[in-house]
Amino acid sequence: MSTRYARIGLVFWVAMPFVAGWIGSRFVPGPWYAELIKPSWTPPDAVFGPVWSLLYLLMGIAAWLVWREAGFAAARVALGLFEFQLVLNALWSYLFFGLHRPDLALVDIVLLWLAIVATMIAFWKIRPLAAWLLAPYWAWVSFAAVLNGQLWRLNS
Repeated sequence: MSTRYARIGLVFWVAMPFVAGWIGSRFVPGPWYAELIKPSWTPPDAVFGPVWSLLYLLMGIAAWLVWREAGFAAARVALGLFEFQLVLNALWSYLFFGLHRPDLALVDIVLLWLAIVATMIAFWKIRPLAAWLLAPYWAWVSFAAVLNGQLWRLNS
């Protein structure tokens, strides 16, 4: 693989999570979220942007490493799982902030959590470092799932 082709691939794979994040960001917390009863351990709103930016960068690099190691044809399942979890990621914001449905968002985030685990396993088989780069994302989504569950419970 040429250096130029690898660089173009890096831009593509890093852009994908940011595009999913941009789609999700169209649905903002707003007054509805501000009025929810929240657990004391809810992070301040200002934390989410920087955390997600770092996670999206790591996710993109992970996918790029897998693509660079195996190519799209050989890594079709792994990269397909990666793309699927991006869809679930963007969908969560729509369900939670757009529809104000923490119950449906909780179902989505559990499916997202499972999709991340499946992606990590598939990435591990191709490039273990790529799986490790997804570990902070998995940890954050684990935390977010618990928070989502608490928000639903406290506001049902």
